[in-house]
Amino acid sequence: MSEVIKYKLLGKTPGELKEIVVQCGLPSYAGGQIAQWLYKKKVKTIDEMTNLSKAGREKLSEKYETGAVAYSDCRESSDGTKKYLFPVTCAFGGGLNGIEGENPGKVESSSIEAVMIPELDRKTLCVSSQAGCKMGCKFCMTGRQGFHGNLSAADILSQFISVDEAADLTGTVFMGMGEPLDNYENVRRAIEVLTADWGFGWSPKRITLSSIGVLPNLKRYLDETRCHLAISMHDAFPDERGKLMPVQKAYPLKDVISLIRQYDFTGQRRVSFEYTMFSGFNDDKRHADGIIRLLSGLECRVNLIRFHKIPDFPYVSSPEGVMEVFRDRLNKAGITSTIRASRGEDIFAACGMLAGKHGDK
Repeated sequence: MSEVIKYKLLGKTPGELKEIVVQCGLPSYAGGQIAQWLYKKKVKTIDEMTNLSKAGREKLSEKYETGAVAYSDCRESSDGTKKYLFPVTCAFGGGLNGIEGENPGKVESSSIEAVMIPELDRKTLCVSSQAGCKMGCKFCMTGRQGFHGNLSAADILSQFISVDEAADLTGTVFMGMGEPLDNYENVRRAIEVLTADWGFGWSPKRITLSSIGVLPNLKRYLDETRCHLAISMHDAFPDERGKLMPVQKAYPLKDVISLIRQYDFTGQRRVSFEYTMFSGFNDDKRHADGIIRLLSGLECRVNLIRFHKIPDFPYVSSPEGVMEVFRDRLNKAGITSTIRASRGEDIFAACGMLAGKHGDK
């Protein structure tokens, strides 16, 4: 007997939940009650929604589930970082909500990873938006595995609900597996749920999205949200960046920065640039000056990142002293720069190391 595929409630707005409950024969106000259970109380099953009648819960459960998925594995680093593995079913198309959308295309079973990063009184969750990635960055393990599908809004939100630290999370970064702006509809819906009064109720300041700069959707993100932005730079020179990041040809860094300059980052909203340092490749005075020319006059920060060695990539991380000289040159020129602390490398949870595992289909 084939398994019944149920629709997921996570990621639905109160209006959409109202339509669902009416179709199931429940009173319309039950839609608001379900939103409370999902986003405020963060329940994992419909049976836990005890202010719905038993008959109503049973009727709802015939076609729907919350969409919260338990992690299948968890590993903890010596520095307290935790990496969670989640099973997912991904769609290659389908728009919002993946396999529930129109024309989902190929559907594939896969796994994704989320990373919880503790720091003093903060707990930040690094979430994935895709299984694998189309961008093909040469220094990233996620890009090495190819693309296995988009996560639905429910799959993204499930990461927030299903980690052990769900009740204590203080912020999130969309810096896990995948390119968030390549799955914008689902990422945008997840952000809506996170920031809405009827949802998690988070301030946009608690959310940062990291992107290589998918220009059409980058503009939408900047127009439609007030969340922070981090751009993967890694090299200021187009030819060199293209060797690391094939997307340089489709979305040139200069065009990405030109778009960003049209927005105000002098207030509470921030933009930063991620720069992984490779010894002998992008870590000298010429490269620092290239960044200074590109970013001159823009209110931003440059985060210098240690490279975490992956197989079959020819470069190693720049020495600490070289990174410090590079940082100081940027700061002296008025470009705020810091060296990001490396977290979770011993469990392959650090930047560029997430790979998950994918199914046989």
